[in-house]
Amino acid sequence: MVSWLRKNLLLVMTVGSVVLGALLGFLLRGLQLSPQNIMYISFPGELLMHMLKMMILPLIMSSLISGLAQLDARQSGKLGSLAVTYYMLTTVVAVITGIFLVLVIHPGDPTIKKEIGTGTEGKTVSTVDTLLDLLRNMFPENVVQATFQQVQTKYIKVRPKVVKNNDSATLAALNNGSLDYVKASVEYTSGMNVLGVIVFCIAIGISLSQLGPEAHVMVQFFVIMDKVIMKLVMTVMWYSPFGILCLIMGKILEIHDLADTARMLAMYMVTVLSGLAIHSLISLPLIFFVTTKKNPYTFMRGLFQAWITALGTASSSATLPITFNCLEQNLGVDRRVTRFVLPVGATINMDGTALYEAVAAIFIAQINGVHLSFGQVVTVSLTATLASIGAASVPSAGLVTMLLVLTAVGLPVKDVSLIVAVDWLLDRIRTSINVLGDAMGAGIVYHYSKADLDAHDRLAATTRSHSIAMNDEKRPLAVYSSLPTDDDKLTH
Repeated sequence: MVSWLRKNLLLVMTVGSVVLGALLGFLLRGLQLSPQNIMYISFPGELLMHMLKMMILPLIMSSLISGLAQLDARQSGKLGSLAVTYYMLTTVVAVITGIFLVLVIHPGDPTIKKEIGTGTEGKTVSTVDTLLDLLRNMFPENVVQATFQQVQTKYIKVRPKVVKNNDSATLAALNNGSLDYVKASVEYTSGMNVLGVIVFCIAIGISLSQLGPEAHVMVQFFVIMDKVIMKLVMTVMWYSPFGILCLIMGKILEIHDLADTARMLAMYMVTVLSGLAIHSLISLPLIFFVTTKKNPYTFMRGLFQAWITALGTASSSATLPITFNCLEQNLGVDRRVTRFVLPVGATINMDGTALYEAVAAIFIAQINGVHLSFGQVVTVSLTATLASIGAASVPSAGLVTMLLVLTAVGLPVKDVSLIVAVDWLLDRIRTSINVLGDAMGAGIVYHYSKADLDAHDRLAATTRSHSIAMNDEKRPLAVYSSLPTDDDKLTH
């Protein structure tokens, strides 16, 4: 027992921090703390988020480039095709699960809208604009800018500058704004363009692998950089239990009407949580078992640290370093697989977010008394899949992309404010499902590529030994003549 506790001390501390944070949060609610005091309580958790996010950019760059540079183009293509196939399959399964549950349970009641009220109007978005923004972000015009800004389409009202007919009626129409028109405009918003950074790093990694021995020094640079970042991450992990405890306490203390909100949105929460439970405990393990013929729950046990961290931070990108550690140290997955599959998965594979958005969109339709046709339900499923790919891997990103899903079927975007009150909890749970899906995807990809990777290692070892032998043969005779002979050793 003592040896197990010593080995799993960090895991025990992390789990304890989640439980203790929730208990202290509920106990301190009776003190009616001011927003300033709540901010002080949350501050250590804020520092944890800063430290983890600080690691994201160097970790993605070093891990992707070092991982792909050690593979040939054929292996990279196989890893990529396996990963994308898995991502699409699990996202579609998650969306179908969510839609089935929300239609069967029917949590939407029009009285909820009357009791909670609505918030401000959301911004105008469209499916096409989101798809174009996705492509723009994949290929940023400035890689340095992509590390802190991303592209986003917005609509601006434009007033004509020149009017041909300068009669009084035209001038009056120009002044009162009736001649104004709406124009799509591209703007840069704050936030790392992870997708663009990933595409750039993939291109660099594949190019380095094609250069062969010529690029050895540069590959070693990124390999060592990756090890340095992971060493820093291990240091941060020992601080994470305290940070997670403060994060959860702060979130619970921020909620004003916890009981009333839970009562009115209870069925909605039950629907989302049931869908996430089915997807994580049945769908994902079933896919893992069918593809690998291994026990999925044994595999999931090794991911517990990453799951708990995702629960505390509500960010799959911030959890990325811990997920790397769990897969490589606990489960023995090849680092070349994890370094490629996990960063890409943390950006485009959002099973929990896709399920949540499908449920939330149909829930909002139900509380507005809108009956969605089969075609509209299909539209919700396709748009939720697309929106989950475009969602940033940061806390509450699903609320932003939710606007896209609602616009696609003509629902009022302002009703997103109805579900904000419980999003803090659902966001953490769906993020943990996102992380679980990414990690199981890495396990499946490793299962199918293990033989190729072993063959590549054997070939590299053979080539290396052959090269050493060739160098020995080419060594000048003068070198050998200068070495002491057996007779010299005897005389000495």
